[in-house]
Amino acid sequence: MIMKDMNRRDFMKIVGGATATTGLAACSPKRTIDAGPAPTNQGPVPTDKMTYRTFPGFVDEKISILGYGCMRFADIENVPHEGKNPLNQDAVNKLIDYAMEHGVNYYDVAPVYSQGYAERATGNALKRHPRDKFYVATKLSNFSDPSREVAMMLYNNSFKNLQVDVIDFYLLHMIGGGGMEQFNKRFIENGMIEFLKKEQERGKIRHLGFSFHGDIACFDYALKMHDNKEVKWDFVQIQMNFVDWKHASGFNTPAEYLYGELEKRGIPVVIMEPLLGGRLSNVPQHIVSRLKQRDPGSSVASWSFRYAGSFPKIMTVLSGMVYMEHLQDNIRTYSPLKELTDEEKQFLYDTADLMSQYPTIPCNDCKYCMPCPYGLDIPAIFVHYNKCVNEGNVPKSQEDPNYTEARRAFLIGYDRSVPKLRQAAHCTSCNQCTPHCPQNIRIPQEMQRIDKFIENLKQNTL
Repeated sequence: MIMKDMNRRDFMKIVGGATATTGLAACSPKRTIDAGPAPTNQGPVPTDKMTYRTFPGFVDEKISILGYGCMRFADIENVPHEGKNPLNQDAVNKLIDYAMEHGVNYYDVAPVYSQGYAERATGNALKRHPRDKFYVATKLSNFSDPSREVAMMLYNNSFKNLQVDVIDFYLLHMIGGGGMEQFNKRFIENGMIEFLKKEQERGKIRHLGFSFHGDIACFDYALKMHDNKEVKWDFVQIQMNFVDWKHASGFNTPAEYLYGELEKRGIPVVIMEPLLGGRLSNVPQHIVSRLKQRDPGSSVASWSFRYAGSFPKIMTVLSGMVYMEHLQDNIRTYSPLKELTDEEKQFLYDTADLMSQYPTIPCNDCKYCMPCPYGLDIPAIFVHYNKCVNEGNVPKSQEDPNYTEARRAFLIGYDRSVPKLRQAAHCTSCNQCTPHCPQNIRIPQEMQRIDKFIENLKQNTL
C-alpha cells in the first residue's frame, strides 16, 4: 500500500489524494456516481420521516440510516487547477444543507478524499449548522507513510479541517490493504492504536472503528483484538450490497461473512459501496426490466438502498451523493425505510446471480489509483467500458448483429469520455496503481486488454 516513488514531502503536501476526472459521454452522458443515474421517481421529499438507528452503548445517539459519503465531492463540476482546491464549496454547502434539512445527520470523509480538500469542504459546510445536529466520521489514511509523524499530522489536521473539538466516529482507514505487514506498520508498530484509545478516553474521539478492504486476515485479526479486549471496536465499516453478499470480486471477502462476524459480536455496521460505485444502478436493460416489473414506481438504486438498510446491525448506509436528484431519491427511500422481506432479498440474490454472468470490471470509481504518473484517467476508462458492457456495446466479433452500432458507440463514447492523452494506450505498466486498488484489480493488464480491444475496433479486425 506504499507509493514507493512518492517522498514524504509530496505525501504531506497532497495527502495521497485523487484527481478530479472527466465525465462520460455517448455510452454514458454523465459520470456514474455511487447514487447512479437520475431516478424517475419524482414524488415529494419528506422532511420529517427519516429512519434512525440506535445501539447499546451509544448514549442518546440516533444515527440516520442514510449517511453522506463525502468522497466524491470532486465530481461536482468546477474548474480544477493543478495544486489548487478542485471543489465548489457553494455546491457542497447546498447539498449538505439539503441533507441536514431532510434528516441526514451522519457525514463520512477522509484526509485523502478529493486531493485532500474534502475534509475542509465538509467542515466548512457543517460548521454552519449546530454541532449537536450532526455526527462526523473521518479516518487515519496513512497509506503512503506509516510513520507516527505522518499519522499524527493526519489526525491533528482532521480536527482543524473539520473545525470540531471532538470527532464522533474515527476509523483506521482500509485495514486489509497490504495485508498484516502494513496493518502492523500503520497501526501497531507506530503506537497509533494505543494513542487513539487514549484519545477516546479523554473525549477527543467518541467512537473508534475501522474500515475494511482486502486481506481477510487483517479483518479477523482486528476482531480477535476486540475479543481479547485489546481494543473495543464501537463500529466497523464494510463493503456490502446484494452482489457482494456472495459474489465479492478479486480479493474482497463476501459480505455475508463480514456482516455475520460483526453481528454475532454485536458491533454496529456502516455500509460503503451499496451501489458498487454506481454499477448496481447502471445495470443491463434486462436487469432494469426485471426490477421495474417487480416495482414499477421505484428507482433501480432504491432496491440496493433498501437491501442495505434491511439488516438489524446496520447503523448507516453511505452514499456519495453528488447530484441533488440522487440525494432526493435516497431520502425518499429512507423516509421511512421499508425493509425488504426475505422473499425480496432472495429476488435480489437471484438478480446478482444473473449479473455475475456479465464481464464488467469491478471498479467502484473511488479514485484511490489516482493520480497516475503518466496521466491516465483510470476510473473513467473503466466506467466507460463497464457502461458499454451493460448496454451491449462491447461486440465480441464482426459477426455480432449490432457490431456496427456497438463499434461506433464504444469508440465515440471513449473519445468523448477520456481525453486522448489520458487513454489506456498510454499505460506503461508501471503498476503504481494496483497496490492502492481496494478491489484488487490488475489495472495494467486491464488497460492492455482494453487498449487491444479498442485498436481492433479501430482497425475493424475484431
